[in-house]
Amino acid sequence: MSRVGKHPVEIPPGVEVALAGRVLTAKGKLGSLSCELSDEVSASLEGRRVVVRPGGTERRARMMWGTTRALIANMVRGVSVGYARAMEITGTGYRAQVQGKNLMLNLGYSHEIVYPVPEGIRITCERPTAIRVEGVDKRLVGQVAAEIRGFRPPEPYKGKGVKYEAETIRRKEGKKK
Repeated sequence: MSRVGKHPVEIPPGVEVALAGRVLTAKGKLGSLSCELSDEVSASLEGRRVVVRPGGTERRARMMWGTTRALIANMVRGVSVGYARAMEITGTGYRAQVQGKNLMLNLGYSHEIVYPVPEGIRITCERPTAIRVEGVDKRLVGQVAAEIRGFRPPEPYKGKGVKYEAETIRRKEGKKK
């Protein structure tokens, strides 16, 4: 049995949640998100809570119970507080800057990488070696951060590349004489 699905999702002040058929919509100060519910679960609004229940006792219904509850909780948190992912660039001459709707990255290649910022995402560079990805959709923030990291993942010998702020790089010893 799911342990996550048992807990109702608390709706903070300033967030409106509406359920129309199989579509749940959350609106807050940062924007709005909607999610289509699976056929294996049912959701209901009970006061300032969203309660998710499984549609049956089969395995798929129990799996979707916890997943749906987590998706709804992520939506509610996203429209009220938002999500952010901080990244660091390490390496001589490696830098980033935002120009209009594009993120310009110099990562040691012969050319500059131009990354178009998706709709609903805000990217800022406090320093040339620090990138901050912010948005209301947790999945989209993580996807954009992973794509930026994928341009030059950190290498284990000198640690050069793009890494998440809290990430630790396992370093290897270099050649011996």
